[in-house]
Amino acid sequence: MGIGTITQVSGITKAAEGFFTGSGKMTLFGSEYSYAAVISGLIVTVCAALVIIGGIKKISKVSEIIVPFMAVAYILCALVIVITHIGEVPAALKEIVMGAFGLRAAAGGMLGAFIAALQKGVARGIFSNEAGLGSAPIAAAAAQTKEPVRQGLVTMTGTFIDTICICTMTGLSIVMSGAWKNTSLEGVEITTAAFEYGLPVSASAAAFILMICLIFFAFTTILGWSYYSERCLAYLTGANKTAALLFKLLYIAAVFIGPYLTVQAVWNIADVFNGLMALPNIVALVSLSGVTARETKDYFERLSAKKV
Repeated sequence: MGIGTITQVSGITKAAEGFFTGSGKMTLFGSEYSYAAVISGLIVTVCAALVIIGGIKKISKVSEIIVPFMAVAYILCALVIVITHIGEVPAALKEIVMGAFGLRAAAGGMLGAFIAALQKGVARGIFSNEAGLGSAPIAAAAAQTKEPVRQGLVTMTGTFIDTICICTMTGLSIVMSGAWKNTSLEGVEITTAAFEYGLPVSASAAAFILMICLIFFAFTTILGWSYYSERCLAYLTGANKTAALLFKLLYIAAVFIGPYLTVQAVWNIADVFNGLMALPNIVALVSLSGVTARETKDYFERLSAKKV
């Protein structure tokens, strides 16, 4: 409910706000929101409801086709920023390392800053690649394969590509642009500022590229986590249809309220919910570690003997 709904739709609406900067504002629930945020949030909610509750799969099929192209486009944009500002990379890497390991804070005797940096780094890393949450095995278990170890190895590449490659390029872009120093920016606004700074196009074009990429990334994530949720709920309730419908309605309601929460609230909820998923999964990981080691050893022995 945290990682798959409010954070995703919040990212979409913030990206829409970044592009439609002059869309005007309206008052809802006692606070002001831009028309871009409200309208984009409603569109995402309706589209998600059509797929999740209405069973209209054409929307998800279109997203599945477009997402790989969006991923390539995003990576190319990040590469362009890094390559065109290659001289700034060493300083950016130094800044990232100093911040990540709290070296600057440690030099000043601020242990608390180091702990905070570590906590945020772990939290954002887990959000990025879902490592340790137990979600990836749900999709992996649906794969048609005779070798579970090989499927596990394939699944592991997602963590490397997502965090080591894509997130590193994004981080470099943000640090080189100086967007991270602007305390008035939150969430996707920071990445938008980095794209506007680094891409050799107009600011509106850069904001549009990021918005389109994020719309498809986040929307397919909403659908993916809905599938994860339904599989878990079916296991817990014996595939009770009433429970499934009630959960779908609750899930869509969470998507709907996402744009109206503050960025801080969105991430706090996501961190808490991720922790609640990780705790029972860690127990499973420890309990199954012996089985995993045995199966992995057997697989590589057969692979070496060319029996796979």
